[in-house]
Amino acid sequence: MKTILKREFMLFLTLFWGIGAVQAQITVSGTVSDADGPLPGANILVKGTTNGTQTDFDGQYTLTNVPEDATLLITYVGYKDMNVRLDGRTSINVTLEEDTQSLDEVIVVGYGTLKKKEVTSAVASVKAKDFNQGGVRSPMDLIQGKVAGLNITRTQGNNPNSGASIQLRGISSLRGTRTPLIVIDGIPGGNLDLLQQDDIESIDVLKDGSAAAIYGTRGNAGVILITTKKGRSGDPVYEYNNYFQREFVDRKPDYLSASEFRELISEGIISENQDFGYSTDLYDELIDKNNLSQYHNFSASGGSAKTNYRASLYYNDANGIAKENGREQFGGRININQKGLKDRLSLQVNMAANFNKANLLGGGYELSGSGDWVRTTGSDFEQAIQRNPTAPIYNEDGTFYETQGYNNYNPLSRLVNRVLERNQQTFSGDARLTFDITDGLNISAFGSYVRNMYNTRHYRSTEDWDQRENSEYQGMAYASKFNYLNWAKTFESTINFNREFGEGHRIGALAGYSYQYETTENFYVNNNGFTTDGFLDWNLGSGSAINNTQLPRPGMGSFKEDNTLIAFFGRINYSFKERYFAQFILRREGSSRFGKNHKWGNFPAASVGWAIGEEEFMQRIPEISNLKLRVGYGVTGNQGIPNYQSLVTLSTGGVYPQGGVYYQTYGAARNPNPDLKWEEKKEWNFGVDFGLLDNRISGSVDVYNRRTVDLLNDYLAQQPAFVRDRIYTNVGTVKNSGVELVISATPIYKEDFRWSVDLAANSQVNKLERLSNDVFKASWLEYGGLPSPGNLGNAIRLEEGGAVGNFYGKRFAGFTDDGKWLFHKADGSTGLASEMNDDDLTIIGNGVPRYQASLNNTFSYKNFDLTIFFRGKFDYDILNTKDMYFGNKKWLPNNLLKSAITRNNQLDDDPQYSDYYLEKGDFVKLDNITLGYNFRLKTDYIRHLKVYITGRNIATFTGYSGIDPELQDTGFDTGIDGRSFYPRTKSWTIGLNVGF
Repeated sequence: MKTILKREFMLFLTLFWGIGAVQAQITVSGTVSDADGPLPGANILVKGTTNGTQTDFDGQYTLTNVPEDATLLITYVGYKDMNVRLDGRTSINVTLEEDTQSLDEVIVVGYGTLKKKEVTSAVASVKAKDFNQGGVRSPMDLIQGKVAGLNITRTQGNNPNSGASIQLRGISSLRGTRTPLIVIDGIPGGNLDLLQQDDIESIDVLKDGSAAAIYGTRGNAGVILITTKKGRSGDPVYEYNNYFQREFVDRKPDYLSASEFRELISEGIISENQDFGYSTDLYDELIDKNNLSQYHNFSASGGSAKTNYRASLYYNDANGIAKENGREQFGGRININQKGLKDRLSLQVNMAANFNKANLLGGGYELSGSGDWVRTTGSDFEQAIQRNPTAPIYNEDGTFYETQGYNNYNPLSRLVNRVLERNQQTFSGDARLTFDITDGLNISAFGSYVRNMYNTRHYRSTEDWDQRENSEYQGMAYASKFNYLNWAKTFESTINFNREFGEGHRIGALAGYSYQYETTENFYVNNNGFTTDGFLDWNLGSGSAINNTQLPRPGMGSFKEDNTLIAFFGRINYSFKERYFAQFILRREGSSRFGKNHKWGNFPAASVGWAIGEEEFMQRIPEISNLKLRVGYGVTGNQGIPNYQSLVTLSTGGVYPQGGVYYQTYGAARNPNPDLKWEEKKEWNFGVDFGLLDNRISGSVDVYNRRTVDLLNDYLAQQPAFVRDRIYTNVGTVKNSGVELVISATPIYKEDFRWSVDLAANSQVNKLERLSNDVFKASWLEYGGLPSPGNLGNAIRLEEGGAVGNFYGKRFAGFTDDGKWLFHKADGSTGLASEMNDDDLTIIGNGVPRYQASLNNTFSYKNFDLTIFFRGKFDYDILNTKDMYFGNKKWLPNNLLKSAITRNNQLDDDPQYSDYYLEKGDFVKLDNITLGYNFRLKTDYIRHLKVYITGRNIATFTGYSGIDPELQDTGFDTGIDGRSFYPRTKSWTIGLNVGF
């Protein structure tokens, strides 16, 4: 008994002293504010643990199970971090100090990050909070107009199956890649299909050579670095974002209605037999008036300081303004971060997948000769403009009515009797392992795999007009398939060193190795002679064209190519007393695409910066808060050309009979060029970063001058000694120069009301300096071929010493009394179109905008926020080919634009290309207006709730008479308003953002 009592007493003492040894846990509450009021969404974390929370809409928080001597870490984006020791207190109210200078903001650069104050190159950074609002078709739409010098244009408006044209600081190549390199979470050449707008943390743009040289042969056109959102420690956090969007036609073409067409019949201009007795608006019939796009994204994140994650799932159903024109996609993204070995070893893993199905039929998509689709020609809506408006859509028996005029077909019949779909799957996986050897020294290994594949299916039924009985298909159907596969694997390893020594000296060094292998393969097959539509394109072998030689021959083809890129690179960053900064880069890179004599190239860069605002003599000027001078020089390359251009490859020729058997012949497909090498861009950049009046006004100015030498082009080769008549080689030089300006200001900063303004503007000049040398000659290059009828030739000429985008043609001198064209001749006289010759042609305009600008206004009043975004392009010309063809009575008996009987009524001649059809393209768009409301909710379950409504492309202010002055202005065929009428739209979006 005594033994039992003794044991129980000892257990009691153990429990008593054990409990007494456990530190007391308390509950802490309070508010987090800034100088103007509460801060919702501020993070409060018990330092050294995963125990944390966020403030509600009123800036209030409650945190349980907190040791009484703990330290709270309180953070908020745009504000300085604060550490608060509790010392037993249960109520902590803090006021955060705004980081007005934002010089500690982290900017993503190649293979690492820098603080904004350390950047010495031309780098632009756009964070998620500054993205364009509303629904977007491409991730690039998020920063359209936000980065000075970065031109992003959607030439097909909001077509869900079109991409954005991207060009940075003007043209950089004749035949090579002219779009910036996309890098997603470190993957060079990342696929934009794998990105959704709510999964992106920031987009950083390396604009000049001193910044982009770290990417060597792919940096000529600039580099766009996209960073996705990552996991972080703390309680689980859930986010749900959605929107619903409707499209509306912004402006219809001004074509003749049925009644106006009949007026021309009554005036004797059109024959009476062209009145078919109906009144049809075919353009209106092709519009999907019930279009609705929707987007949903749900994400979860959380974890500990050792292991954390972020995962998201999304569904995006985008429907265009045209019938049978949409893109449905779903997928997800996951990020996992883990630390081990006493926090010395870090692992980061990212995986993303996208599955989408695109209906490509609507809007007039056409197939290329290889069986894959290229782009929409807008031909359906072209029919809607030119088709006789008195013609019916259907015959009395319910079949489609086909007009027999030139270039005519019934587009509604096409939509019913054809299939054109693409099913696509894209996957990306990457992992990065980093080991901290010592403080300031680590090594890293990174590997990625990206796979993109799709299948395009096309079918024309037995009822399709092209398959009619009196056609070569004899009333039978046609089907084709195209399979595409591209995959790339990347391995990169780096070693990083960062150390501060002496008094104010800091040095950072990076050395690395990169390997990337990419391959593409495709397969194409078609057949016809299908007597039933029962199988569609799912039984290609049943087509009778295999045996029936009276039908078009079936086709089949396959292809594969690959390339390898290897590089060694290094970078050194140096700073002294955070006033003087320098950066040096060298990349040595080799590519399988170039000749055996020039497989490797060197790409050096250097830049320096002086934070002159930190000098004592500048401190005496209180109006200047920040001032830094920058200068950089860098060399980048361009390896974005087709594979195997330096080698002899085989192509098929004719066949020859032998013993009753026909054998295929082969021959050289091209001339070899062992001296084929990189295009090189050499660029100077001079910049100033500034902040005024306590940084209420801040911004930057950059002036650049770049020359791209050894431009690749296809030249005439002398025979002999060359086997073929053309050769791909380096000859030309192009020069670009410009000025970029960015200004951010806060005119009003009150407790309940704030107003901020952001301006981005740039000017650019592009000039071809050289096109020929002693061996390879070219007088000029021509672009912008004008369609039939008329055989009008090319609209744009690029010649040595000339600007990119020059329109080259005849100068209008008036009309004769009978409505015939008159043009100026070189000798000062005038002549008819038939009397003009090449000597009479000259430069008549330019289609490249000289200036671009955007202005963003953000207003906040209590729970409301309002964004108004304007964007414009100036000083350029537009060739109105729509008016050239459809605004001419010679187009009769097809329908016309009203300009044919108003502005162009005097004209009675065939279409001619001249400056008569050139118009000023200057415009300003109210591009985005967003009104949002943040709800104040007293609940433990919802952290924040916001609803918003966004209008895009709301109004356009321009003197241009066409539909939309924003046209293709990247590349060489700029400023041409083609005959496509795919509608430009304005859209309205209503969305919801919820944090749980």
